[in-house]
Amino acid sequence: MPKLAFVSFPYEWPFPALKAAALLHLDIQLTALDHTVTLSDASAYNIQFIGPTPVFIDHLSFRRYEQDEVWAGHRQFCEQFLIPLLLRSLFGIPHNAWYRGNLEGISVAEFSQLLTWRHYLKKDLLTHIIFQSWLQRSTESTLRGENLNKAKVQVGGLPVQAYRKLLAGLRNWISRLEPAQTSKSTWQDYANNHSYQADELGKKIAFVRDFAAQHCPQQLWDFGCNAGVFSKAAIDGGAKYVVGFDFDQGALDECYARARESQAPIQSIVMDMANVSPDQGWMGVEREGFGARRSADALVALAVVHHLAISRNIPFGELLDWLIDLAPCGVIEFVPKTDPMVQKLLALRADIFEDYTWEFFTDRIAKKARIDRVLQVGQYGRTLVSYIRHGYEEIHRERPL
Repeated sequence: MPKLAFVSFPYEWPFPALKAAALLHLDIQLTALDHTVTLSDASAYNIQFIGPTPVFIDHLSFRRYEQDEVWAGHRQFCEQFLIPLLLRSLFGIPHNAWYRGNLEGISVAEFSQLLTWRHYLKKDLLTHIIFQSWLQRSTESTLRGENLNKAKVQVGGLPVQAYRKLLAGLRNWISRLEPAQTSKSTWQDYANNHSYQADELGKKIAFVRDFAAQHCPQQLWDFGCNAGVFSKAAIDGGAKYVVGFDFDQGALDECYARARESQAPIQSIVMDMANVSPDQGWMGVEREGFGARRSADALVALAVVHHLAISRNIPFGELLDWLIDLAPCGVIEFVPKTDPMVQKLLALRADIFEDYTWEFFTDRIAKKARIDRVLQVGQYGRTLVSYIRHGYEEIHRERPL
């Protein structure tokens, strides 16, 4: 069994990753039934990812199937897999923030309140969502009116053929779900629509590829990964595994799709770097936060620090310190105020960012790291800087560029 490179949670997965995880769970259920075995639950936390590939990790949840038993994990599957997918498929709303606020998923009762009478005409919604919501309300009403010592909920049996049909029908429905969106997101078409020329993009790709070849990181984190262009460049250069972080849903959908198609070891994670996943759950240790899972030995942060420093008001010095503390070597891009993108960010607000300068950028990095290489790309002065943190002893011998 291979070791997981990076542990992630359902509230950090983009839509296609959650969909792949749901389909894997149902495939396992169907295969298990063929051997008179079933699963004791349907938790999404029982699945992790190796690159773009979902893997099932809770082998202890297998147990012997009992004749005519109902699917005990049906509601849990709906709340942790199906409803989060439907939230974006039906309404165009990403599941991540809602899911992170409730670790057990999105409840049937809450989601049902979003549905209109038209949804009641759809068989799949009626079977898996509306009926369960009605059953839950009916059961709660019955229990309120009965002596709890005498109240008993009657549950009918489910023949194995019907059980298998339920799972297969659910799988067929989920396999057809796609995000509801009328246009591409801001960064989804990054590879073809960005603020610099093709030769400039080529220089950036080559810089990242050469950096990866120099350091051969076991795990590289790509912040603001967009559609995964530079993640792929890092893999091509010699990085063994890349975790790409972004908050743009469309871009991450594309990043995941590309990695899945090529089977590249790139894992796509939904995360706002100004609001990373915290420690959560019982006593704050049940689901580790981003900081507790730091495992990168290299990072790439291209076209991202100006968004955080200017759009999100993150102190520039703290941002640079944080990045360098995350990985002992990396590549960070500085985008000057003369760049059209920064001009757009400053168009509707006062320029209060006195320390957002090239001099401050390099001086702050130099306090924690040695600047190794510098490359300016484009007419507006965008500059890539690779660093090696002070005191870091390179395990891998540097290769000549």
